[in-house]
Amino acid sequence: MVAPVDSAVLVRGETGTGKEVITQAIHDASPNRFVAVNCAAIPAALLESELFGHERGAFTGAVSQRMGCFQSADRGTIFLDEIGDLPLELQPKLLRVLQEQEVEPLGGTRTVRVNVRVIAATNQDLEEMVEERKFRADLYYRLNIFPITLPPLRERKEDIPLLVAHFVQKFAKRVGKSIDCIPDDVMEALQHHHWPGNIRELQNFIERSLIMASGNVLRPRLEDLTPRQAAPFVRTLADAERAHILETLRQTNGVVGGANGAASRLGLARTTLIAKMQKLGLARENHLHPTPSFHDHRSWGKTSAAVAGASI
Repeated sequence: MVAPVDSAVLVRGETGTGKEVITQAIHDASPNRFVAVNCAAIPAALLESELFGHERGAFTGAVSQRMGCFQSADRGTIFLDEIGDLPLELQPKLLRVLQEQEVEPLGGTRTVRVNVRVIAATNQDLEEMVEERKFRADLYYRLNIFPITLPPLRERKEDIPLLVAHFVQKFAKRVGKSIDCIPDDVMEALQHHHWPGNIRELQNFIERSLIMASGNVLRPRLEDLTPRQAAPFVRTLADAERAHILETLRQTNGVVGGANGAASRLGLARTTLIAKMQKLGLARENHLHPTPSFHDHRSWGKTSAAVAGASI
């Protein structure tokens, strides 16, 4: 729908979700020329000249006139990747191009008319940047005429089998191998992975798997899907209950019973809480802080001699 018109497009999504692919698809559906600029890859001092061009003598080293990307993309599309990294001082000039279709080269006194459709992409939260005055609100609204938001791969896991099949076919031809089967357990593992790098991570994983493949069945190193990190701490239900009771007892300074005691805060009977404390071994704890023994206003220590002697 948006390919044949000249309206600005803002493509948003996490890194690796396919923003460049979507942009190329929009361009492929339109007959115009295409110029791409990565706003984060060009030093701020050079970006103005790169985008808008410069006149001879505009700065040291400008020995000749240079046409900028907007002029090169005239009657076509310019793709501004990582638009959130566009320096604040250059944003008014971009806004002028969008509003007036005019470019003023660096060091020049004249403007140049251009007819350019802008597609911008970002993985940043532009609304938050606007609130923090890091991105102009008027430029944001001008770019956001036709927004396209790409969901992360973890939210579209039903697409993973299709993507895997596509990448297997693509890279099998490249490395000169033939893959006839992707086992169910492999596909299930791929669908359960979180994919923090999104489609790009999946693509790289499949390419690596094809390079290492020795037969016609895809058997990738599934252990490579798990980030290298220390073994995670697994908290059991008893651990969680114990920690919650301890925190509540701290908040009540060790008071178990009474209107403001731990039992009341936890929604338990006093005797029930005491029993839980015994079961969880809290009567033996003495490593948290040197406060007096737990107590309540009804002498709960008489109920349980074991817990009555507890000191935390």
